[in-house]
Amino acid sequence: MTKYLKRSINIVFYALASLFLVSCATTQQLIIEIPQPAKQSIPERIQSMTLISRAVDDSYTNSEADSLQRTFYKHRFNYDTIINDFQAVDTTLKAMGNLLFETGRFDYVIPEKRFLKAKKNAFITREMPWNEVKNLCETFNTDALISIDHFKTRVETNYSKESGFNPLEVSFYSVAVAKMYVYYETLIRIYDPLEEKIIMRKLLQDTLFWEDYDSSVSELFNRFTPVKNALLEAGIAIALDFTDEIGPMWRQETRQFYAKGNASLRQAAPLARNGQWNTAVSIWKKILEEPGSKSVKARTEYNLALACELTGNIDEAIQWATKSYNTMFSVITYQYLETLKRRKNEIKNQKL
Repeated sequence: MTKYLKRSINIVFYALASLFLVSCATTQQLIIEIPQPAKQSIPERIQSMTLISRAVDDSYTNSEADSLQRTFYKHRFNYDTIINDFQAVDTTLKAMGNLLFETGRFDYVIPEKRFLKAKKNAFITREMPWNEVKNLCETFNTDALISIDHFKTRVETNYSKESGFNPLEVSFYSVAVAKMYVYYETLIRIYDPLEEKIIMRKLLQDTLFWEDYDSSVSELFNRFTPVKNALLEAGIAIALDFTDEIGPMWRQETRQFYAKGNASLRQAAPLARNGQWNTAVSIWKKILEEPGSKSVKARTEYNLALACELTGNIDEAIQWATKSYNTMFSVITYQYLETLKRRKNEIKNQKL
């Protein structure tokens, strides 16, 4: 069993040195990434997935790359056939798990026994019985099940000789041309054991295409993508397409923080730039415990608001920003308060 735990942060942030203001400026900038709703909404309670395939049957093989390539060469690289490749399905599962994990939204588990037998209705695997869904989710302690219930790949290759005229050299030339198409068709279902409901059915269909040419046939095929690799790339493309449907998207925004005002604000600035918020917060809170100007106090409260936002606490961020605004009016603080209120409404709407 392969198990991965998702990232715990909700906002990815990083500093861009090119965006820093000149050294005399009191503020510096951060670029942050804010998660946006996915194209296909998945209930918030579903945080972890078990990934399996029920498409693999006895027709699937795991052909060696060289053996598969020789088959196409025997047909002079003019061949059109369906290939049921075991490794292509496995690559899809593994790539899908990694990509879901990278969204920061989902944990996932890929069981060792991930290829399950299933009855088919014509060409499509029938829906999985709910007792089997529940058993798998309970066994691997996940909230839902993703199953590849149909997987088909067809490979079409073409080899030809083409000639032309080179007006610069006033001569004719001949080149070898190779083309390859991989057509894929996949049905993926997400099973929700709690509601006993299939919350997503996604049929993915597309074509990958390769083309290259060379005056030397051997040089051409030495660098041309092997058929086996093309099948595995199709699996990765499927995983990318599916993850784009359920994974959150990201929107970039700019935030400012105060880097100057007193020695402690200057001390905390590099910590904030590097995302060391806990250490920066402890310095900022010590500033508030000591007597100082309203300007320094307001800047410190503003920075604490930013730290709260970037660690996922919008309500507390609004509280600190309001304190800063009341301590000393600032256009920056006013604008930031409006931004926080907008973000709070966005988060509220995403949960509806």
